[in-house]
Amino acid sequence: MDRIENCISFQIGKAAQQISRRAKELLAPYGVTPVQYAILKCLDESAGMSGAELGARIVLDSASITGVIDRLVTLGLVERRPDSNDRRVQRLYLTPKSKAQQLRLDKTMGQLNREAGRLLGTSGPRFTRLLQKLGERKNWSADV
Repeated sequence: MDRIENCISFQIGKAAQQISRRAKELLAPYGVTPVQYAILKCLDESAGMSGAELGARIVLDSASITGVIDRLVTLGLVERRPDSNDRRVQRLYLTPKSKAQQLRLDKTMGQLNREAGRLLGTSGPRFTRLLQKLGERKNWSADV
């Protein structure tokens, strides 16, 4: 490697920093972070998920997902309900407050995607498919 700027890890990291910065900026007026938005979006798509199911879906460890859910409960955006078959499991649901702002949040994140798409130009759709492929590939090594 001749320069760090040519390292994919560095390039992806810098891009992630910029996208994260912009996402935080766009979501700030709603008092929601990008990871909180991800949880709200998952619950909007599949109400009644458990914390473990959410963690698996967005790839967060149990301690992290619990902290984010606790904060969303405190903000009045998510409510916990006991599972009817297993009292040890808490099911998660959007509150009316979060349902009322979900469309605005989705539009805001759509804006982020459009902004990034404009920067990527015509290669944007292919680039996002390739990023998804990298993200889905677990434990890949030199024999890929």
